[in-house]
Amino acid sequence: MVSDSDVIVGILEEKYPEPSLVTPPEFASVGSKIFPSFVKFLKSKDSNDGSEQALLEELKALEEHLKAHGPFIAGEKITAMELSLAPKLYHLEVALGHFKKWTVPENLPYVHNYMELLFSRESFQKTKATTEHVIAGWEPKVNA
Repeated sequence: MVSDSDVIVGILEEKYPEPSLVTPPEFASVGSKIFPSFVKFLKSKDSNDGSEQALLEELKALEEHLKAHGPFIAGEKITAMELSLAPKLYHLEVALGHFKKWTVPENLPYVHNYMELLFSRESFQKTKATTEHVIAGWEPKVNA
């Protein structure tokens, strides 16, 4: 079984080249720091350590990119970037909501729209982890 989404996308791309999921190289790093920033903030025990601000900065950068290029990272079509970011943003939403009572700020409407577009896709709905599993998975890391 292959569990790394980037490897899976490579296999799919090879087997089914149309529609292409390749992310244009100039957009390949968009959103790449969101997940590490989320994890640092989630695990943080010090509200003044800057971890929340760092996550907000990454989400603001995504907001600006989506505002200029959206609704997806590369415009109108889904790319590998969405397949990678969707579960990460879902974990962010569920875990931060549960453990920190934190939500993505309303002043990031493009990020909210992006998350809604990703989370409402049938493929995502059929494959996402339950909120209970997400919370249970993060609990030992938060309480470490």
